[in-house]
Amino acid sequence: MSLKDTVKLANGVEMPRFGFGVWQVKDGAEAVNSVKWAIDAGYISIDTAAAYKNEEGVGEAIRESGVNREDLFVTTKLWNADQGYESTLQAFETSLNKLGLDYVDLYLIHWPVEGKFNETWRAFEKLYQDGKVRAIGVCNFHEHHLKTLLETAEVVPMVNQIELHPLLSQKPLRDFCAEQNIVVEAWSPLGSGKILNNPEIKTIAEKYGKSVAQVILRWDLQHGIVTIPKSVHKERIIENADVFDFELTKEDMAAIDALNKDERTGPDPDNFNF
Repeated sequence: MSLKDTVKLANGVEMPRFGFGVWQVKDGAEAVNSVKWAIDAGYISIDTAAAYKNEEGVGEAIRESGVNREDLFVTTKLWNADQGYESTLQAFETSLNKLGLDYVDLYLIHWPVEGKFNETWRAFEKLYQDGKVRAIGVCNFHEHHLKTLLETAEVVPMVNQIELHPLLSQKPLRDFCAEQNIVVEAWSPLGSGKILNNPEIKTIAEKYGKSVAQVILRWDLQHGIVTIPKSVHKERIIENADVFDFELTKEDMAAIDALNKDERTGPDPDNFNF
């Protein structure tokens, strides 16, 4: 396994299993530098969003990196206020212009805005059919949101990006997504840093001579979960990706699985203040 490893989406597009997230990364120098460090370290997947307000910095980093556009996998997301058919199409063009790209590899609905996401999805299907995006998906959709979407969808979402970490393992939702051939991607895989002091994972990490973060990211990969840790520190960006030279035993995987408490660090999609 390596940073170039991919998972095949339902439409045949190859999506990297390991990417770089830029949530809470400031636009400008911080975004440009951290994305360039990630690309230099071998990351080929970059995950941003309109709401992160750093698409311009991400685009600039991609241009300055010297890496061919087609060798990178770029994800961005539609913000809640822009949901609806026409407004989605306009918001997509705005994101594309900010990124300075001709197309996006993956476009995601950021949150399931009730009463709007089916109409939004119609616009996503048009963008997909028009070749503006290589793949489309959703974020933060519970099983019931997905079922509502599937009632009218012509294209099944290819990805569901959800909060997922050892304290919120989302096993039932992962199983449902697997049945629908939807790839699960973890945001906040390190629980916004709150799990880095977990004593059980610390013990496991010591055994492998790895950091707690590396063990958690390895746990994601071994479960077939796409993961996108973020950092603005060069050393941490490199360290996070150093997870391909060891394998967790079945026992250690089970011990980490057992830590689940259905405990969120972010908002619950059913009670999100839209």
